[in-house]
Amino acid sequence: MRKRPGLPPGTLEFTGERKTEHPVLMRIRYNQQGFEAKKFPAGDSLAVDNSHVNWFDVMGLHDVPLIERIGEQFNIHPLVLEDVLNTQQRPKFEEYGDEVFIVVQALTYDNIHHELNSEQIGIFFGKNFLVSFQENTDDTFKSVRDRLEAGSGRIRTRRPDYLAYSLIDSIVDNYFEVLDRFEERMEELELQIADKPSRLTKENIHSLKFQMLALRKSVMPLREAVGKFSRSECPVVDESTGLFVRDLYDHVLRIGDLTETYRDMLNGLQELYHSELGLRTNNVMQILTIITTIFVPLTFLVGVYGMNFDNMPELHWHYGYFYLWGFMLAISIALIFYFQRKKWL
Repeated sequence: MRKRPGLPPGTLEFTGERKTEHPVLMRIRYNQQGFEAKKFPAGDSLAVDNSHVNWFDVMGLHDVPLIERIGEQFNIHPLVLEDVLNTQQRPKFEEYGDEVFIVVQALTYDNIHHELNSEQIGIFFGKNFLVSFQENTDDTFKSVRDRLEAGSGRIRTRRPDYLAYSLIDSIVDNYFEVLDRFEERMEELELQIADKPSRLTKENIHSLKFQMLALRKSVMPLREAVGKFSRSECPVVDESTGLFVRDLYDHVLRIGDLTETYRDMLNGLQELYHSELGLRTNNVMQILTIITTIFVPLTFLVGVYGMNFDNMPELHWHYGYFYLWGFMLAISIALIFYFQRKKWL
């Protein structure tokens, strides 16, 4: 669903698909000394504790009043909230004074139905807080929360900009998993083509091509967004975090290269499918041509001796019928032997 035309900029209207019954709002506070995670009722005030990094994770975007209330509490620009609720946004990076807004697409691959699933993630952060907006209640950031709870690595010693990097990094890691599934799927289709290509094989190739196109539409703008993040001079983006974001940018470039490579492989797979069908058709035509070639002289002989004339030569031969059968059998064997010598059989 698209936003209704004619609405003024900053108008809040949810344009996505309702993927959960009730939104879930979770507050995670942490510093070097501790970690706390708590679910909040939708109507509670979200106070920021300046002695901690405050991460507010919103799961479910169909509740427009809730998103509007969160925007008021964190002084989020209406254009940001508009982009949060418009789930057809392309990945991007924008600065709003001393605060940053990032949109990325989280991708997963359904191995059962062979489908690529996409979820828009909005990340807005400032000095001591970060708000993430997810379309559904899937545990997209479980790995990040586990690291925060365990206190492993450097994440609890850093500010919200590093948390934003960690969230995007976990999403990008899933891109590699999706590409691995694509590679496995292409190998399966290649085996099907070599074994017995069918109409279903063709449909699966087309489906995978459309999914690859959707993946490419997510990867290309993501490269631009992460590139802007790595070069950002916003006060809330620490220079040391920029080093990690530049490494993330290299990962996104690699994903882009793999996407182009797999896209070319899919085109090659489609050509292989058509070539295999053409080869099988040629083999069938070859067999039919050989059979026709063998039966042409036999049909001629049968046609000649099937004419009803009284004065035909050999008409009264006692063994004429058997001679004719022997002669036709000899012609068939000679032709088969000739085709084998030519390697047509």
